[in-house]
Amino acid sequence: MYTMRFRILTLLLLLLLNTSCKYFTFEKKSNLQAIDTIIDFSSVDASPTFLACKDFIEKEARSNCFRTTIHKNISESLAKHQLEAKKPINEIVSIDVIINKQGIVSIKSIQSSDKIKTSIKGLDSIIRMSVKDLPKISPAIKRGIPVATQYRIPIQIQVN
Repeated sequence: MYTMRFRILTLLLLLLLNTSCKYFTFEKKSNLQAIDTIIDFSSVDASPTFLACKDFIEKEARSNCFRTTIHKNISESLAKHQLEAKKPINEIVSIDVIINKQGIVSIKSIQSSDKIKTSIKGLDSIIRMSVKDLPKISPAIKRGIPVATQYRIPIQIQVN
């Protein structure tokens, strides 16, 4: 009889332990907010700007002002030089520029056709001087931090 009670008691104790384990689970409750770790590196919060474009509030308007100003400054600088060619030229030269996080502009590459390279000697150096003479640029901003950006600037070259 004693063994029978002992077996029943043991069985009840095992059943109690098996069913009660789910009531003793410990979940760590955290008051920390989830951190946004996904960063889109293909876009910036604020594009680089010239002093003349600082008044624009909207991102698109400021970006358009930047592009218009950089095109205008490079075109005006190129217009000061007397470009001569034996044959008429009407082509586009693409300039890849990098604006670093200090706002300093450097040319990554200048892409032009062989026709332009052979017809207009020294065009690359004139373009480099034009980019060097750009007004001060404030760098692009991503999450409140200045970042480097790259732009492709198409310039139409027309020589008659």
